[in-house]
Amino acid sequence: MAEGARRLVAGPVLPGTWAPFGWVPVRDTDPSDGTGRLEYEWADPHVNVISHAPDEVDREGDGLWCDRMYRHDTHTQVLLALNGPSVLAVAPADADLSTEAGLDAVRAFRLEKLDSVVLHRGTWHWGPFPLGDEPVLLFNVQGLGYARDNASADLGARGVRFLVVGA
Repeated sequence: MAEGARRLVAGPVLPGTWAPFGWVPVRDTDPSDGTGRLEYEWADPHVNVISHAPDEVDREGDGLWCDRMYRHDTHTQVLLALNGPSVLAVAPADADLSTEAGLDAVRAFRLEKLDSVVLHRGTWHWGPFPLGDEPVLLFNVQGLGYARDNASADLGARGVRFLVVGA
């Protein structure tokens, strides 16, 4: 791999490993149901179906290159993979991606069909992007004004890229 490149192997979405980034929705009979709360500072929750296509990212072998991450400081975001598989990279909301410690906090996860996650407000994220040749379709709940709340960190401009591999 080139200088500044880091390899991330995407693991499964499990409540414990996903906890720094949000939570995994549970069945209504689970005692922990309702402990995580959606937040929409602008009172603008919105539901739609979004997609990401294979040609939106550079690929190398079985990996996808992540060179930019995004965050929404005003709202949580819910994603449900309607097909799959796909991968996403995340970092905690308090991670400073301009530092080595912040970059070390980046993790990758693999979403299978019907996997769902909630991202905390401010969680850095990239993707999900499909591992196959078809776009990934995602049931999405986020703030309608997300375009005005879509901060980004250009890792590539700093010479940093993650090769995200779906295990």
